[in-house]
Amino acid sequence: MKTVEQQILAGDQQAIARLITAVENNSPVAIDVMRSLHRHTGHAHIIGVTGVMGGGKSSLIYKLSSVMRKKGLKIGIIAIDPTSPFTGGALLGDRIRMGELSDDPDVFIRSMGTRGMLGGLSGAVYDVIEILDAAGKDVILIETVGVGQAEVDIVKVADTTIVLLVPGLGDSIQTIKAGLMEIADIFVVNKADKPGADQTVAELESFLDVYAPTVSQRKPVIVSTSVKENMGFEDLHEQIQLHYMFLQKNEKVVEKRKIRYEVVLVEIIRKRLMGLIYDQKRLTQTVDQLVSDVVQRKLDPYTAADTIFSSLIK
Repeated sequence: MKTVEQQILAGDQQAIARLITAVENNSPVAIDVMRSLHRHTGHAHIIGVTGVMGGGKSSLIYKLSSVMRKKGLKIGIIAIDPTSPFTGGALLGDRIRMGELSDDPDVFIRSMGTRGMLGGLSGAVYDVIEILDAAGKDVILIETVGVGQAEVDIVKVADTTIVLLVPGLGDSIQTIKAGLMEIADIFVVNKADKPGADQTVAELESFLDVYAPTVSQRKPVIVSTSVKENMGFEDLHEQIQLHYMFLQKNEKVVEKRKIRYEVVLVEIIRKRLMGLIYDQKRLTQTVDQLVSDVVQRKLDPYTAADTIFSSLIK
């Protein structure tokens, strides 16, 4: 019988799904598997797709993935969705929106809830990237929640970051937000069949002339796409490839990976500290009491936090 590691390396879809669930639940068994998988990673091109809600990120990923599949690429898709306040799971279902891709054995789609994490990502996304990379995916597409200017953590994860804008949703304001301008490697003006698309592209070009030289050695490109007209997705894939070639040629892939693993280390430490606080019965009771004292104004939050840390370092 194959081990979990062997199943993942063979690209077993069910094994991948089970391991992702285990890492989301912080299973100790999953940690042991993650240790052994790491040496098999580092091959996938990680692409982040972010932008405003309602911009059509899922539809764009579906069309882009279809182009990539025709070229023989194996794909992993991580869709970060808002978290249910009741179950902690993802509220939206990207498998439904991505149609026949979900039945393709060389495409793995996973919806994940943010579970309280800011910046449009899930805390487990780093492990999921490792799993899909080890499973032999050539490309890993990450769709962020789509919350606006706070949506910049994706740049710490992705090799190539796509910022999606659409005409008619106040995108002239979105384009001048420094966060979005700085993280974009490729701007996509989606729903380009709608009125105002040319104006959005022109505004972007004007802003890039001003901002781009100060934020990147490679000027971000603009691609117009339309799901309705099935337009622009071959061009988008070409620009993604050109950007990745630029990163490889200038040895910037290693820089990107260093940034990601620094974030990974911090996230692992954060999880372990939270585990110390909430898994030990004594500390759980302490936290409950401190929260009650803060609510009743008997204690301030900073003093309460000091009390918890004092318990941890004894």
